[in-house]
Amino acid sequence: MNKFKTLITKFGGSALEDMDHLQRVAEIVVKRKKDYENVVVVVSAMGQTTDKLLEMAKKANSDPPKREQDILLSAGERISMALLAMVFAQNNLEAYSFTGSQSGIITCNSHTNAHILNMKPYRLLPYLKDKKIIIVAGFQGVSIKGDITTLGRGGSDTTAVALGIALGAEKVEFYKDVNGIFECDPHFSPSAKSFPKLTYQEAIRIIGKGEKKVLHPRAVALAEKNHLPLHVLSFKEQGLGSIIVKDGFERMDCPIYEEEYALDHGKRN
Repeated sequence: MNKFKTLITKFGGSALEDMDHLQRVAEIVVKRKKDYENVVVVVSAMGQTTDKLLEMAKKANSDPPKREQDILLSAGERISMALLAMVFAQNNLEAYSFTGSQSGIITCNSHTNAHILNMKPYRLLPYLKDKKIIIVAGFQGVSIKGDITTLGRGGSDTTAVALGIALGAEKVEFYKDVNGIFECDPHFSPSAKSFPKLTYQEAIRIIGKGEKKVLHPRAVALAEKNHLPLHVLSFKEQGLGSIIVKDGFERMDCPIYEEEYALDHGKRN
């Protein structure tokens, strides 16, 4: 869809927890813009925002309606994207933010753990053509019925991969608080072994062992199905990180967005 060299960068909540962190994110994006004509930024909610919003929902209603909960929780990513766009503007750089629905992320009708069915990022294309920085709210989309939906915990990773497929990106870079994928959490085991290169299935197997997942397995499975390289890096320090690819892969002509198929071999909920 996009003939220009495109990079997707995804920043999690720990990379966005305050204004200093947002400034650091802007610096990373500007640096990557030197190597790629187009850089699309996917953001999570800042810090513990999602948990705080969920706590508020539970105080309002011990069993909140899922549709209304999705509307509430999706606000976290919208806050991140708008503030980051303002930081870019403060640095005299043009950046434009878009919600999941504005970005054309079409999901099933389920709430709180929706699956992506299709991608129609047509609204983003004029900005890419003009080499503008685009910021997309992760974790959310719009259902076939037209309701706001969320993709479940770790859903922003899936947003980044789906956008990468739709826009024909070279790869997706995930900026985390660790420099790659490790055999166990390096915060608790400083001597933990890191993996500079993994296949998709190796990554899913290692990720599945930890309680705190560096990447969501759904996102990795979707990337594998569409042969999209992933790169896990640290937003705090320079390093090689971990790259996830399939040796000798070739990009498919027709991207597959249906992540349920990638994970469940065609079984629908």
